[in-house]
Amino acid sequence: MRSRAFQRTEFYLLLVIIVFSTVITIINPSFLTIENMFDLVKSSSGMAILAMGVFVVLLSGGIDVSFTAIAIAGQYIAVNTLIATGIDNLLLAFVVSCSVGMALGAINAVFISLLNLPTLITTLGTLSLFHGALLEFVGTKSINTGGLPECFKTFSALNILSFTRADGTTYGLSVFVLFFIAVVLISWVILRFTVLGRGIYAIGGNFTAAKRSGLNIHLIQFFIYMYVGFLAGIMGIMHLSLIRYSNPNYIVGTELSVIAAVVIGGARITGGTGSIIGTILGVVMIVILEKNLVLIGLSSYWQQFFIGLIIIVGVSVTYIQNRIRSQRSALTTAGT
Repeated sequence: MRSRAFQRTEFYLLLVIIVFSTVITIINPSFLTIENMFDLVKSSSGMAILAMGVFVVLLSGGIDVSFTAIAIAGQYIAVNTLIATGIDNLLLAFVVSCSVGMALGAINAVFISLLNLPTLITTLGTLSLFHGALLEFVGTKSINTGGLPECFKTFSALNILSFTRADGTTYGLSVFVLFFIAVVLISWVILRFTVLGRGIYAIGGNFTAAKRSGLNIHLIQFFIYMYVGFLAGIMGIMHLSLIRYSNPNYIVGTELSVIAAVVIGGARITGGTGSIIGTILGVVMIVILEKNLVLIGLSSYWQQFFIGLIIIVGVSVTYIQNRIRSQRSALTTAGT
């Protein structure tokens, strides 16, 4: 059991997180306070939910970079729908945003599953397509705090645990964490206990073999990209409630941070391998990196450097592992 732990990506990533957190705490003792941890959980819950969707896509051997455009489209259409109808209801906002997300995810699936287009090229195209259509047909006007329906502000202020500071003000653990936990549990159940989940692993491990085994590849791929859209819809509403401001140009452009979190967590770009725990640890690492580089004396521009480095290292490791596996297979075949 111990030897297996030492071989897992999650073990080494956890060690890096502990060491990095220790360094930051030495520099800034307030880093490990309960209040700061609660703030980090609240601000990163949306990113973690997106990472769950990206993780599922990578497991299947695909890649989706359009999820940020889907998230902002769902958010912006939802908030404008509430304002136009005069209905101040958070549930309606989630329904609209997630419906938009699933519809846009289905469009991705049509191109990828039915037309057999490469996933990266397709979603790069739909990233621009979805965002451009949003700006052209829905609008470009930002909505500030004063113009937002009250349900978003109330949602942002909800805590499941609350504490009082010495000056009488309060802080707490945001309800956002419940949404994240629910997404993690749903994803885990799907991947671990359902035929659909086994199919996702199968087409990521060997697409041809999965197809020959009789799996409904089209159904699985439609689920994957619609699930990403659904999660993007949830994240869009959470992000809007967090910053209390809706701008149709926000979020788009942050795709690499989410993808880097999933890759550093052990998911292979080529598919078939990865874990939910690794993805969560990857998100923790990226969030700590993004929010604390300045504290250790580095410019914020280093964030882009490290994220790019993480993706390159992740792809390189996958390539090396596949090459070693191929060589071993060839040696085994030659030996027999």
